Amino acid sequence: MDDDFSILMENNRNSIEGFKVADANQVLNDAESKMKKAVEATKRDFASVRTGRASTSLVEHIKVEYYGSLLPINQVANISAPDARTLELKPWDPQALVEIEKALQKSDLGISPNNDGKVIRLSMPPLTEERRKEFVKLVHKHSENGRVAIRSIRQDANKALDHLKKEIAEDEFKKFHERIQKMTDLYTQEIGKLGEHKEKEIMEF
Repeated sequence: MDDDFSILMENNRNSIEGFKVADANQVLNDAESKMKKAVEATKRDFASVRTGRASTSLVEHIKVEYYGSLLPINQVANISAPDARTLELKPWDPQALVEIEKALQKSDLGISPNNDGKVIRLSMPPLTEERRKEFVKLVHKHSENGRVAIRSIRQDANKALDHLKKEIAEDEFKKFHERIQKMTDLYTQEIGKLGEHKEKEIMEF
């Protein structure tokens, strides 16, 4: 009877620990999901920074007021780059043309839109060396914001794991923390590589 009870208690402890390990795995999964989103957000920030070439991504973050709602500009207009220095925006609804022009004027692009009554054109002026350096600094800022977000996610994940410390075997606990650090290093390095690539694009003449 005592042996049966001991076996039952041991099985129960193993079951409880199994649940805690599952909880720890969920902490890691949630952390990785958030880190991926932080990388994607940083990519969008990089895309909004001008290079020497026209790119549709320069305006995709801009919101346009359309019948009382703020919509991404690519939902109210077709955006194209017919050449290396020009962006064209042709609204799906001609009535939206004025609102698109207003949104572009209010944006941080620093480029005056040319409205011919049907299509809006943005002509990209050549970047001076001074402007290129300013944009590189902006990329550095976006990179650092991305890295800070990744580190914050790591900190939250480590705290969540610490709450499970008493319920998980010590070697498993260490492995979970190591996996969080590896994820942190991986996504931090990815942001760094993306930033370096963006800087090269900006500095190309």
